[in-house]
Amino acid sequence: MRIAFLGTPDFALAALRRLAAAGHEIACVYSQPPAPRGRGQALKPSPVHAFALEHGLPVRTPASMRDPAEIAAFAALELDAACVVAFGQILPGAVLEAPRLGSFNLHGSLLPRWRGAAPIQRAIMAGDLLTGVEVMRMTEGLDEGPVLASETLRIGPLDTAGTLHDRMAAVGAELLARTLVDIEAGTAIETPQPEEGVTYAKKIGPKVARIDWAKPGRQVDWKIRGLSPSPGAWFLLPTDKGPVRAKALLSAFEDLDGPPGRVLDDRLLVGTGAGAVRLLRLQREGRGPQDAEAFLNGQAVAAGTQLG
Repeated sequence: MRIAFLGTPDFALAALRRLAAAGHEIACVYSQPPAPRGRGQALKPSPVHAFALEHGLPVRTPASMRDPAEIAAFAALELDAACVVAFGQILPGAVLEAPRLGSFNLHGSLLPRWRGAAPIQRAIMAGDLLTGVEVMRMTEGLDEGPVLASETLRIGPLDTAGTLHDRMAAVGAELLARTLVDIEAGTAIETPQPEEGVTYAKKIGPKVARIDWAKPGRQVDWKIRGLSPSPGAWFLLPTDKGPVRAKALLSAFEDLDGPPGRVLDDRLLVGTGAGAVRLLRLQREGRGPQDAEAFLNGQAVAAGTQLG
């Protein structure tokens, strides 16, 4: 089919690679404008934008798809379908309805749970045991369209947003490719979303990332894994030179009791409001991520230490 692909981050890149390999004619790739990245904060293209440039695909990076000129340019592509994966903009009806067969979104949750911007992180932070990827027909409402295909994934006790993201991106890319075949053949079945069970995955703001050790241990564990690798749940670590910020990037819940924030042994078991959390991977401010053993070799944290 002749399609446009709208996406920005790594999660979308897997789908773009798969659709290009499937032989679809990609009339245009749309992505968010280049943004400051890295220490130098130089403007760099998104992963999807960079892939399009590398493979000679036409690419546009509009600040807004609501611009009348952008809407006209999109309609002029004369598309069979549009595929949207984590694009980062809400699309107007004139864009969604321009392709002959419609516009379709690959979403990282089992709808209607976790509509919105951060479904992978929010699923782990809520303690969900299952999640998935779904292809839906796009409407002007936020992730409200009927679902055409779905794959369920289990969230393991050591899954982070990063590990789950990678599995979901791979599974989702295959699901989208298969679903496009059914759409082209006219055999895809659209199922309206249930009216019950709607939740919203709000963007992750900076205030969310600080660890409150007084919360129940399971919630602390879910938060640490849900915010890993980015932005990273953080706490204040006492040192000889004063407290420094450290990120907890991987953890495991243990059914032991201790004062909230108190280190209970020499291997980074930390008490919480109920139970304890074993810190398995950390990152001290200004340094790279380390497994707990390596972290402790460079910064001993004795039993009895009170974390901020």
